[in-house]
Order: sequence, then C-alpha cells, then structure tokens
Amino acid sequence: MPSKPEDDEIVSWWGLVIEGYLATQDKLMSEIAERFGLAPATFDILLRLIRTSEHRMPMTQLAREAALSSGGFTKVADRMVAADLICRVPSPDDRRVTFAELTTHGTEVAEKAREACAEILRRIVLAPLGPSASTALADAMRALRAANSE
Repeated sequence: MPSKPEDDEIVSWWGLVIEGYLATQDKLMSEIAERFGLAPATFDILLRLIRTSEHRMPMTQLAREAALSSGGFTKVADRMVAADLICRVPSPDDRRVTFAELTTHGTEVAEKAREACAEILRRIVLAPLGPSASTALADAMRALRAANSE
C-alpha cells in the first residue's frame, strides 16, 4: 500500500527538524570543545549548575536532568572533580543526598562557557532565523517537551 503524500511530508518535516538540531548542536559543541576543552555532558552540567542560585544541585537530580544514567553521571562527575570544576558536598539535612557544587574554578569556566555559548547561538541560530522565528522555535520546543514528557 503506497504511503499518503501527507505521511511523507510530515516524516520529511520531522527529519529536517532533527537534521537542523544535530547540525546546530554539533557546531555549538565543536566550538565549545575547541575553546574550553569541554565534552558535551560536562558543558551541560556546568550550565545547569551556574544557573542555580547556590551553584549546586543534588547529584541524582542533576543526573536525571542531564539525561545520564547514574553510572554515566558518576564517571562525568569524577572527571569534573579531578578537573576542579565541581566538588561533592554532603547534605547537612539528609545523609542520603550529595550535592554537586561548582568550585571557584568551575564557576569561572562555567561563566565563560555560558557567555561563549550565548555568542555562538546568536551567530548560528539567532542570525539566520531572526528574533521572531527563534522565539517561535523555542516556544514550539517548550510545547513539545511539555506534551511529550512523562
């Protein structure tokens, strides 16, 4: 049974969304790696921590938000501790909870990397799309995340 033209159109459309995201993400991560020597997971964790008020989060929450398994997150966290980007801080209220907290060095790297990320995104997303389409894209992705999250 041949596919309907609308089927091919929507599948092609979604393919373009994925290809556009991957090309943009690859370009962004390549520039971040070149400038800062940061792997994507490390960069993601730094951004999440620098955006919190105390620059720390429970490690289990951070692993979940970064979409890493507990084992995968532990390896990344170990490398980040060794690089003096984060430290592990036990919770004073719950001994089952350990926080990942930015070190002074980690805070400096995260701030510079966030600034570079914004500059790169202005060039590779905002410039080609313009402010209206960029806002519409963010709104659309927010709606998809909400509609398809658990």
